[in-house]
Amino acid sequence: MSVFKIQGGKKLKGELTPQGAKNEALQILSAVLLTEDEIEISNIPLIRDVMKLIELLGDLGVEVKKVKEDTYSFKAKNVNLDYLLSEDFKLKGASLRGSIMIIGPLLARFGLAYIPEPGGDKIGRRPVDTHLRGFENLGATFEHMHQERFYKINGKELRGAYMLLDEASVTGTANILMAASLAKGRTSIYNAASEPYIQQLCKMLNSMGAKITGVGSNLLHIDGVEKLSGCRHRMLPDMIEIGSFIGLAAATNSDITIKNCSIENLGIIPKQFQRMGIKMNINGDDIHIPEQESYKIETLIDGSILTIKDGIWPSFTPDLISIALVTATQAKGSVLIHQWMFESRLFFVDNLIDMGAKIILCDPHRAVVIGSNRETKLRGINMSSPDIRAGVSMLIAALAAQGTSTINNIEQIDRGYQHIDERLRAIGADITRI
Repeated sequence: MSVFKIQGGKKLKGELTPQGAKNEALQILSAVLLTEDEIEISNIPLIRDVMKLIELLGDLGVEVKKVKEDTYSFKAKNVNLDYLLSEDFKLKGASLRGSIMIIGPLLARFGLAYIPEPGGDKIGRRPVDTHLRGFENLGATFEHMHQERFYKINGKELRGAYMLLDEASVTGTANILMAASLAKGRTSIYNAASEPYIQQLCKMLNSMGAKITGVGSNLLHIDGVEKLSGCRHRMLPDMIEIGSFIGLAAATNSDITIKNCSIENLGIIPKQFQRMGIKMNINGDDIHIPEQESYKIETLIDGSILTIKDGIWPSFTPDLISIALVTATQAKGSVLIHQWMFESRLFFVDNLIDMGAKIILCDPHRAVVIGSNRETKLRGINMSSPDIRAGVSMLIAALAAQGTSTINNIEQIDRGYQHIDERLRAIGADITRI
């Protein structure tokens, strides 16, 4: 187990370039199973979860070639379905929540899939019902082997169908999209997720020969085709990392330029941080965050405190709620943070309270943050990362704090942030991996 040791209280200065989008990568990589032709994908983030999925594809028989540092080619001509019944697959699949994304492509092309109950962050209930009910609508059947914690899904004759998703799940929408792309007839998905990641997947599938319309809306139509071909695809920069860097710059009173952000795909993320008083200069696709001795959280028109809450796209993404919370600790003013999508994501605030932050945890979903306006400095402590986003929030707090902090279980951070310690050292952070 590795540990970060951070000496905080230092201003940072320089440029940061965001990695490719983790949440896009998991579905885009799974889509290579839809064709026997070669697919080349670039701007792949070299993070733990993504590399584990690439390894899993290789174990399945996909021919994987590294073209350059962030670019790989994939050729799924000789997929070994027997591997899905191996103990090795059960172990690897259970450790990676993204493994669930291979079901749709396997059903579409081979009519059969197996998957262990997926792992991932312990941030609350994350059922797979949306995926499985969607496959059922297409004519598939599934068997849940409870004792083995394993699913078997059969779908030899997938047929298009109209469906209303129980929730606008990004991964659920992506999985059903991929299965429907080779089904017979038309599939209509209402209450579909519309995140840029889904839009990217639709663009990729259409470039492979799929027929998908309604891209960017919550109603997608997919007319199944007989076969899909190869393509080249470049992934978007990671919006969660961009938001994390905005919060980092503000909390540490630093001067940071975030390069190549694909502003048009960030939605309201910049605006939400601006509502917390953070100044930013947008130059083309770059975001410059200047030093700010003080940033003031706005109030509502009637004078009541601002609420920042997550929601379904184009609302504020839940993956940045933890970042907004830690950023607010150094602001002037108060804010109510409402994380309504996952009930265990705010429990890391105990660590921030131990560091001296003024936070009232109202219930599992809501916390009031009373900003110190930097008058009361956070202090370094020893803590442990429970999930990816909480881990980076702790890292931001440690960099803003006076004294030395240690963060244990940083493998969680490595699952979502590529070489984060090296990149932060390059702009002046005192961080050591032990």
